[in-house]
Amino acid sequence: MLQDWQKEIYRIILLVALSGIAGLLFGRSTLFVILALTAYLGFTLVQLRRLDKWLSILTTDPDRAPPEGPGFWGSIFDGIFRLQQRQKHATLTLQSILDKAQASSAALEIAVILIDRRGNLEWWNKAGETLLGLRYPADRNQAVTNLVRNPQFSEYFHKEQYSEPLTLSSPVNNNMLEFQLATFGERERLMVVRDITQIHKLELMREDFVGNVSHELRTPITVISGYLEAMLGNPGSIDPRWHKPLQQMQQQSNRMENIVRDLLMLSRLETKAVTRQLTDIDVNGLLSEVRNDTMHIFEEKQHNIAVECNPDFRLRGDRGELYSAISNLAFNAAKYTSSKGKITLTAEATENSFDIIVSDDGIGIESQHIPRLTERFYRVDASRATDTGGTGLGLAIVKHILVRHNASIEVNSVPGKGSSFRCRFPLSRLVKETIPGKN
Repeated sequence: MLQDWQKEIYRIILLVALSGIAGLLFGRSTLFVILALTAYLGFTLVQLRRLDKWLSILTTDPDRAPPEGPGFWGSIFDGIFRLQQRQKHATLTLQSILDKAQASSAALEIAVILIDRRGNLEWWNKAGETLLGLRYPADRNQAVTNLVRNPQFSEYFHKEQYSEPLTLSSPVNNNMLEFQLATFGERERLMVVRDITQIHKLELMREDFVGNVSHELRTPITVISGYLEAMLGNPGSIDPRWHKPLQQMQQQSNRMENIVRDLLMLSRLETKAVTRQLTDIDVNGLLSEVRNDTMHIFEEKQHNIAVECNPDFRLRGDRGELYSAISNLAFNAAKYTSSKGKITLTAEATENSFDIIVSDDGIGIESQHIPRLTERFYRVDASRATDTGGTGLGLAIVKHILVRHNASIEVNSVPGKGSSFRCRFPLSRLVKETIPGKN
């Protein structure tokens, strides 16, 4: 079936042919063709005028029916009208969706805020007014950093590294808020803000509870351990059938003592402010000390422990905390590496970070466990903790210490082939004179 535009072309050809034939009868075929085309042009201009008039009416009366038109022009009028009706329906549908989205977001207790590519507020829901004190329409198109006046927020906003949320006090009251941003479109941002005051209070209560209970348990456990040690130190005065139970009691007492010690360490790390009195740490000396202590504690396993470190490396930090973190990693490596296995303590400066790596050729860790290793009391295998006396808190302590030094931990492991724990410190922590290639 021929399209309307094809039919129109055939009409024009037929018009030219008929006018040419009629012109031959009078010897003026060219003149007749020109007159026919001029008449067709006039007809086209009339239809264009009708189209323009109808389109101008549509702006005020979108349901006005199209004018009648012959042939090709009737199809144009009807096609534009159908397209306009579909567009109208789509606009109404979209507006309905937007109205529902705004109505539902207004009922949320979480603030949802749209920020344009210039960093100005475009839209927010009711919770944005409650949590941040935003006012509509006065604050629309205002810079968000002018309304949330906090240096930490400004740094977080402009740095554009939104993988982790930011926790701040509310500009309206003393509540604690969590800010999470995401980019979309042409550098536009979606900001979600929620009130975490209750969660924050519960976390503080948990920290206080753990700290207080751990402190209170320390004394009775010490007393129990002392009596057990005294009794086992004089086995002749004890009925032989009690030797094994007392040894098991001492093992469990030591394990409880280790758990309390680690809980107290975690409690201190969580509540103690980051010290500003940092020292320049001799990294090679630190790793050598960790190596010697590990070899002494696990002397019976006869590990081959090596240190690979530039003797000139100096790292700004808290030596006591960093010793605790690296020794935790080294002791773990020793626990899960068979006798005469190899453990390497490495320090290296890369283009983007200064890394301290503890690697071993031990039993390794399956990949599904790696993301959860730094959780408190997380067990890859419950039997491992029983066999080694682990508390399940060592890697949580390592993570906290690294966070306090603006660092992070990366774990790579292959079951049966060993593991590598990489502590990544920012280059700013490395003393400038010790950075390779710098004076």
